[in-house]
Amino acid sequence: MATQHSHHEHTGENLIHAARDALTASGEQWTSMRESVFTELARHDRPVSAYDIADNLSAARGKRVAPNSIYRILDLFVTNNLALRVESENAYLANNHPGCEHDCIFLVCDECGQTAHVDDEDVSRSVRALAATRQFKAERPVLEIRGLCRLCA
Repeated sequence: MATQHSHHEHTGENLIHAARDALTASGEQWTSMRESVFTELARHDRPVSAYDIADNLSAARGKRVAPNSIYRILDLFVTNNLALRVESENAYLANNHPGCEHDCIFLVCDECGQTAHVDDEDVSRSVRALAATRQFKAERPVLEIRGLCRLCA
C-alpha cells in the first residue's frame, strides 16, 4: 500500500502566497517578475514550457520577455520546491505545496499530455535506497511513467 506524503495543498491566490512565503523563507527575494512567472505557471493544469510562459507574459506586458530569463526563474523555483520539472517534456508544473521537499513521481499521458504528480514515500525511499547501494547520493530523484491516462486509454 502506498504511503502518501502529508501536506496542505494550496490553490489560487493561496498558492501564490504560499510560494512567496516559501521563497522568502529560503532567503530569496519575491520580485514582481518572479510573481508573474509563478502566477502564469500556476494557472496551467499541465506542464508548460519556459517559451510558453515567456510568450504569455510578453503578450500580457506588451513587451518581450526573454525565455532565458524565465528559465533562470524556473530553475530557482525548482531549487526551492516551488515548481516541479517534467524532464522528458522540458516543462514545468507549479508545486501546489511550495517548499515541501519530496521526490517527483509523474504519470505522463503520451496522448493528451496530462501529467499527474504523485507523492509516494515508499517509492521515494526505495529509489534512494537503490542509489545508496551503489554508493550514489540521490539529490533530486525524478521518476516519469509514460503511458495513457484513464480518458485516453
